[in-house]
Amino acid sequence: MGPSLSRREIEVMRHVARGETSKEIAGALGIGERTVNWHIGRVFLKLGAGSRAEAVALAIELGIVRQPHDTQTSP
Repeated sequence: MGPSLSRREIEVMRHVARGETSKEIAGALGIGERTVNWHIGRVFLKLGAGSRAEAVALAIELGIVRQPHDTQTSP
């Protein structure tokens, strides 16, 4: 079993996986941008990630978040 993330950390990671910025996540969740960054930092530590992309890849691999669906259609 993978590392234990809090509900809020999982919620933040779902937004990160969709490519949202910290500012966008803060607005969506009604929390401060610094708080979002704190949660992301905690996720980095828990997963051993060095970047948002790596954290998302690990979270998907561990089943913590689902892979975002591509909503764009090909011509």
